[in-house]
Amino acid sequence: MKKLNLLLYLAMFATVIGVFSACSKDDDDDDNNNNNNTSGIVVTTNISQNTTWTTGNVYVLAGRITVLSGATLNIQPGVIIKGQAGTGANATALLIARGGKLMAEGTADQPIIFTSVADEIVPGQIESPNLDPDIDGLWGGLIVLGNASISASNENGDVNEVQIEGIPTSDPNGLYGGNNDEDNSGVLKYISIRHGGTNIGSGNEINGLTLGGVGSNTIVENIEVVANQDDGVEWFGGTVNVKNLLVWNVNDDAIDTDQSWGGTLDNFIVVAPGGHNYELDGPEGSFERGHTIQNGTVVCSDTEYERSSGDLINVDDNSIVALKNIYFTGIEEGQQINRVTAAGVSFEGIELNVPAGDLANYVNGEVPAGVTAGGSPKANAGVFGWTWASNAGKLAGL
Repeated sequence: MKKLNLLLYLAMFATVIGVFSACSKDDDDDDNNNNNNTSGIVVTTNISQNTTWTTGNVYVLAGRITVLSGATLNIQPGVIIKGQAGTGANATALLIARGGKLMAEGTADQPIIFTSVADEIVPGQIESPNLDPDIDGLWGGLIVLGNASISASNENGDVNEVQIEGIPTSDPNGLYGGNNDEDNSGVLKYISIRHGGTNIGSGNEINGLTLGGVGSNTIVENIEVVANQDDGVEWFGGTVNVKNLLVWNVNDDAIDTDQSWGGTLDNFIVVAPGGHNYELDGPEGSFERGHTIQNGTVVCSDTEYERSSGDLINVDDNSIVALKNIYFTGIEEGQQINRVTAAGVSFEGIELNVPAGDLANYVNGEVPAGVTAGGSPKANAGVFGWTWASNAGKLAGL
């Protein structure tokens, strides 16, 4: 069964939440007596001092929990973080504010998993025992903010800080941007983010992973996003690089870039988003800087979950991005690369798995140099063996 009634989950939330006991986790280390606690340690307050979430435990976000400036949250391998249900200003999320740090270093054997309280998964499991991998919108997501430069503006002209989408303007911890391109927001490794993207307003949902003004000394590697109602990963400016990313079954864009992100995405797989494979927007202010997306494999449709992307590549007329060594397969009629004449967009080694004689049908305009028919997978799929997608067989043949 691929779709379950959301009302069922709301009922499940009431039952599951009832077994949790609330506690604050602002201590230097969490309570060692809670080791192997699979029912959930409820986190109800912001994190204002160094805190550790330990292997063997499940932590439950009771709302929007912020790691405040000057504090570090350490998440050990194998930890599971579950978000309670909530929408609007009450949407659950883990927010790393500017000046705060997240040291979340999972491993291939013990990834860190962010999911919903409706998920019955316990430490040591990879696949959910009760939620299908296309159930989305059950909680918020992971938001990391930093002090790196962005390209934004308002009615008065350029600005170097703005409020991140998904966080109410009443919360000053939602501000991001600055002038430190080498800013360090911590380490994110071997993390799977699932079933998120709850709606906070009309047409406004939280991304699986949001990176706002995040600096280049932040390490983001080996990330999986599954079944998010909004985008898989969205960058808002900043200079952080991301390596080994897998996005599967998101309901909007798999990869979304804004405000002159200046980093590189290297080695990635996208499987059947409901929106764009890429939405690559240009700068919003006068500050201009480009990014690189390279070494990827994109599966544009998936018959098992009846999903297909809206197009192949979506850019603005003022986008600045270099696309290199990317293979598209599972292409359906009507999917195209658009705005191929945008001056800031370059194509190198872009291969569409379609007959050579049909290539022009999949490009909105003249086929540019660097785009060809045929080809083979470009991502190194072997590094994703730890993911839910791999365990579910979605990477076979890639």
